[in-house]
Amino acid sequence: MAGIAVAPRSFHSGGDDDDHDNLQQRPPTRQSAAPKACRVCGDEIGVKEDGAPFVACHVCGFPVCRPCYEYERSDGNQCCPQCNTRYKRHRGSPRVPGDHEDDDFHGADDFDDEFPIKHHNQDESNHQDVAAHSENRDYVQPQLHTGGPAFSSTGSVAGKDLEAEREAYSNAEWTERVEKWKMRQEKRGLVSKDDGGGNDQGEEDEYLSVKMAEARQPLWRKVPMPSSRVNPYRIVIILRLIILCFFFRFRILTPAYDAMPLWGISVVCEIWFALSWILDQFPKWFPINRETYLDRLSLRFEREGEPNKLAPVDFFVSTVDPLKEPPIITANTVLSILAVDYPVDKVSCYVSDDGASMLLFDTLSETAEFARRWVPFCKKHNVEPRAPEFYFSQKIDYLKDKVHPNFVKERRAMKREYEEFKVTINALVAKAQKKPEEGWVMQDGTPWPGNNTRDHPGMIQVYLGSEGALDVEGKELPRLVYVSREKRPGYSHHKKAGAMNALIRVSAVLTNAPFMLNLDCDHYLNNCKAAREAMCFLMDPQFGKKLCYVQFPQRFDGIDRHDRYANRNVVFFDINMKGLDGIQGPVYVGTGCVFNRQALYGYDPPVSEKRPKMTCDCWPSWCCCCFGRSRKTKSKKKGQGSLLGGLLPKKKKMAGKHYSRKGSIPAFELEEIEEGLEGYEELEKSSLMSQKNFEKRFGQSPVFIASTLMEEGGLPEGTTSSSLIKEAIHVISCGYEEKTEWGKEVGWIYGSVTEDILTGFKMHCRGWKSVYCCPERAAFRGSAPINLSDRLHQVLRWALGSIEIFMSHHCPLWYGWGGKLKFLQRLAYINTVVYPFTSIPLLAYCTIPAVCLLTGKFIIPTISNLASIWFLALFLSIIATSVLELRWSGVSIEDLWRNEQFWVIGGVSAHLFAVFQGLLKVLGGVDTNFTVTSKAADDTEFGDLYIFKWTTLLIPPTTLIILNLVGVVAGVSDAINNGYGSWGPLFGKLFFAFWVIVHLYPFLKGLMGRQNRTPTIVVLWSILLASIFSLVWVRIDPFLPKQTGPILKQCGVEC
Repeated sequence: MAGIAVAPRSFHSGGDDDDHDNLQQRPPTRQSAAPKACRVCGDEIGVKEDGAPFVACHVCGFPVCRPCYEYERSDGNQCCPQCNTRYKRHRGSPRVPGDHEDDDFHGADDFDDEFPIKHHNQDESNHQDVAAHSENRDYVQPQLHTGGPAFSSTGSVAGKDLEAEREAYSNAEWTERVEKWKMRQEKRGLVSKDDGGGNDQGEEDEYLSVKMAEARQPLWRKVPMPSSRVNPYRIVIILRLIILCFFFRFRILTPAYDAMPLWGISVVCEIWFALSWILDQFPKWFPINRETYLDRLSLRFEREGEPNKLAPVDFFVSTVDPLKEPPIITANTVLSILAVDYPVDKVSCYVSDDGASMLLFDTLSETAEFARRWVPFCKKHNVEPRAPEFYFSQKIDYLKDKVHPNFVKERRAMKREYEEFKVTINALVAKAQKKPEEGWVMQDGTPWPGNNTRDHPGMIQVYLGSEGALDVEGKELPRLVYVSREKRPGYSHHKKAGAMNALIRVSAVLTNAPFMLNLDCDHYLNNCKAAREAMCFLMDPQFGKKLCYVQFPQRFDGIDRHDRYANRNVVFFDINMKGLDGIQGPVYVGTGCVFNRQALYGYDPPVSEKRPKMTCDCWPSWCCCCFGRSRKTKSKKKGQGSLLGGLLPKKKKMAGKHYSRKGSIPAFELEEIEEGLEGYEELEKSSLMSQKNFEKRFGQSPVFIASTLMEEGGLPEGTTSSSLIKEAIHVISCGYEEKTEWGKEVGWIYGSVTEDILTGFKMHCRGWKSVYCCPERAAFRGSAPINLSDRLHQVLRWALGSIEIFMSHHCPLWYGWGGKLKFLQRLAYINTVVYPFTSIPLLAYCTIPAVCLLTGKFIIPTISNLASIWFLALFLSIIATSVLELRWSGVSIEDLWRNEQFWVIGGVSAHLFAVFQGLLKVLGGVDTNFTVTSKAADDTEFGDLYIFKWTTLLIPPTTLIILNLVGVVAGVSDAINNGYGSWGPLFGKLFFAFWVIVHLYPFLKGLMGRQNRTPTIVVLWSILLASIFSLVWVRIDPFLPKQTGPILKQCGVEC
């Protein structure tokens, strides 16, 4: 079916005036004129008593109004948000600790202002609740001073809300609440007991002032790691780098002449390992944490009696194969999204079915019906998590903190209904196992359009929403949309990246939320406030406009207690990502990420106003003019070169003008955009005419093009549900992206199976920043393949994507130099694309111990006492680095050890195969199929852990284990035969051999399985390869000295 005409919700952008106001907020690629409004609260700055404009900071002139200046001096960090220069006292301002006599600009103190009295009947300007802090958010906890004003804008909306809060309490309750607040302040030493002189009205006013100040606080803050933990860590890194230099000096200058090939190979491997360590280590130089304040978000954007101002969010869920990704898992993910703690009219859930499965289509229909009962139950009793499968299976006291008298009864009824829902879904799955010869037929008797999964039209089905079914309590539910893009033979559909780009366009046409949250079908919302956590960053008035996405860590269910194959990736998510957050932001990992829609459209971040340079009168005026003219000319040329940056504000005006017409026209013509050219100046008219250039960038859809210019989101006026559905079908057609920049500069980037790394890399190159958000309760949880073969195939796919990026023109080694990507961030991206190549030296290094034991040679000659010190220092520095890293990150030593073990296991198997497959694909054109990781689980707990699946990836690690075990036996036997003197050199060889065996031990356990048996085929292949290698080595014996000349033998005669 092509879709149904369900009237979508309209987020009206207003008329021309509203669009004009929005344009003033963010000119994306050019600097705006000097603002007349406070950059903190948005109010007018005002003038001083003498009529001159008020200037808070005389160093940089950052525009701040008088109330914000007073608040920053009394309760903030007393510094300018832009240049961090300490504010000096203005005439009429009360003194604060730290003021000096020379801070008085007019030389006279105002004693009337030293002890200000708050008058609540004065008419003052209303202030928006925006944080008065610098962009880096190095926030100092404000202290309350009872002798000075906490804040003087008593006419703000926050004050009205608090007065309404005061009326909601009885006099006794209100007095008790104020007393408790005073006691807390006394314990903190912020209020003196002698100050509470019995003026109840003054106490209430102080309480209201504190609440108003809380509403103006930042929504988040950066929490640097304690210096006592980070500084020793950095010192050890530098010491380790120095020790490495001396170590390599010794290794290069003292070769092992009796084993030169082994020595040369080992030195090359060690140098590669050192470079790989540098790429991995230094991006972790500035680790940070971040905190969010959800209560302040509500105070600012969810005021009582006013429309909710939280930004809309579109949720994306992607799935391909409903048999490998069971529909019940996708249904749980969708249910957790529909029950999210966010305004219902601002949530839309889009499910991409890239397999055109009727099974998933029917599953979503049943899910929408079950959501009518599940969503009100979750919100009524505030349950977590809101995925029913995981909520009912958790082994906790579900009665804790639940005081509703009907909770137990309603929970039992809901669990019974969910079991019935599961039976229905399982029946659909059983029915889908055998496809009829004539194909699937829908309930109305029409054939299912997706019977041929490689040749079918685009399909859209809208469930729920403003015009859909209500829940059992008669309340509106979030919109749920099924999307299956068109597929035809002969077109490249670009796998997951192409499906995500189709969701971008469909959501832009139907809802156009400014932010998008994408999830894999097996990742459900574990924290119903996850969207609010992200909004604390993205809705920040200054920092939020420079953010391309907010990335959450991945957490997993169903992993065995010891995490045998490092499925949790704790080291990456809790160490590497926090380190990147202190530079330019974490990398995008494919799921659990909230995007800024404008960043995905390929726009540049807004340009910050640069601090004006200091000038003096010592240079001639002609010199200043020349230099100034040169700078202006360069900036002008730069502005002309940026088409999207220079023309975007005027185009946004056009969008509002174009869709203000009345009537419903189902078809949209691109030429109609030129209708509103009358009334514009000639320059604006020429800019509007260049709107046609957007066709080459975004494709042939004027509705979608208009949506790209609406920074705050919303739908254009004059549209109807039927016309939007038709346009949505059009933008998911298989030929829509031809001759456009989709997949090149817009949306998810094509060219790699790991499109997530490539997409985030392009955004960071444009200058965008990202944020790593780690709430106390994990935002999302998912499933991971705990089976050895599935885990290795997953790692193989990631490594193959890195090789593809390395072989493309987007390789971080040469792409984007001269741009806005920071150097340490570039090192991190280089590490993500070169790490598979470490498999070659790692395989060689793991083979060397066995060779040394079999031949009696060693890669290190007899070392002196000084050289032994460098060896010992290197090992100690490695241990110290790991210990200090665990100290500041909170990662357990078991997680670190599992990560090290799987680094070796994956390196000698999946990464090695990825290197050769990537070379074959790029150089020979041999393509590899994308394998979807199975999300199905065994009935028993961790049952999948013991299932063995044959794959060629198992051969190299098994061969290494056998080689090293044989080498250990041979070495020990040789030492026993040769006597006591041969045990000393043997210990070094045994150490390296056991290092290999211990790292491969989880792999050995995986081979044994539950029955401690290894399949015969694996044993035969490994023994065969090990035997061939040993026989060839004995036959060649490269370390046996070759004699030239006659062979002399002892004749036996004593001369």
